[in-house]
Amino acid sequence: MTISEADVEARLARLGDLKRAIATAIVGQDEVVEQLLIGLLAGGHCLLEGVPGLGKTLLVRTLGAALDLQFRRVQFTPDLMPSDILGTELLEEDHGTGHRSFRFQPGPIFTNLLLADELNRTPPKTQAALLEAMQEKTVSYAGVTHVLPDPFFVLATQNPIEQAGTYPLPEAQLDRFLLNIRVDYPSEAEERDILVATTGGAGAKVPKVMDAAAVVELQALVRDVHVGPDLLLWVTRIVRATRPAAGASAEVRKYIRWGAGPRAGQSLILAAKARALLRGRLAATREDVTALAAPVMRHRLLLSFAAEADGRSADDAIIDVLRGVPWPA
Repeated sequence: MTISEADVEARLARLGDLKRAIATAIVGQDEVVEQLLIGLLAGGHCLLEGVPGLGKTLLVRTLGAALDLQFRRVQFTPDLMPSDILGTELLEEDHGTGHRSFRFQPGPIFTNLLLADELNRTPPKTQAALLEAMQEKTVSYAGVTHVLPDPFFVLATQNPIEQAGTYPLPEAQLDRFLLNIRVDYPSEAEERDILVATTGGAGAKVPKVMDAAAVVELQALVRDVHVGPDLLLWVTRIVRATRPAAGASAEVRKYIRWGAGPRAGQSLILAAKARALLRGRLAATREDVTALAAPVMRHRLLLSFAAEADGRSADDAIIDVLRGVPWPA
């Protein structure tokens, strides 16, 4: 795609408008908002993890309000069935001829932006219903394939500390998420601002600043962001260094049972490109990769029992890998 410098500046200005629109309802959480926008630009899905009350659902709803896209929210519960998400066939009768036929009634997944709230509260059978949609952006029902709207995003939330009544997401589904975004407690000043903003009068209305066509244009621009051969080689080596095979570091062999696959490298490059564009650059850098290595790979590593015993997290393992993989000479 070849576009003028003025077109690039206009699209970057839209990103600035989007950030400001989100800031009308969200206090702080700058890194979380940035990573959410990176997922949007890269065309990937995001999993938000954080304890209750940190505004995960509000953040996604605010993004949906700022984007002139179709937005739907599904509250995942233990009794939710796949048809409640994908849709079902209805038997209809033509009163004139008496002929009966089935008609597919699309479910809430047929939208641009799907908020899968508390995804880990639904059984694996229902979780698996999202796999095809997240990967292929289609839904197959009764032998017929239905195409989802473009763009299509799944933004899922889950509580990482509550285990009762939850169903951990399988690795195959976790791998479909471009980013695993950690939502942490706000600072003291931010928490005070939250109290002021939420305990007074009605909050400011979030303006709509971007439509579906603009999002698709930005996603196409992300693909054109430059990545140098050294950076590509470095990312390749980082992903391969997470696998506990021959030649891996002692820390990786001890603490990681299963490393990241090729999709992690694809996600890391795309996320780095999106971060560069979000910051007004048309070339990804080593800083972009370093900043996004943990959100891209923390949910793609399977840690060993030794890691749990030693109190080591996936983020700790990723830091070790980044330190141990030198920049290509």
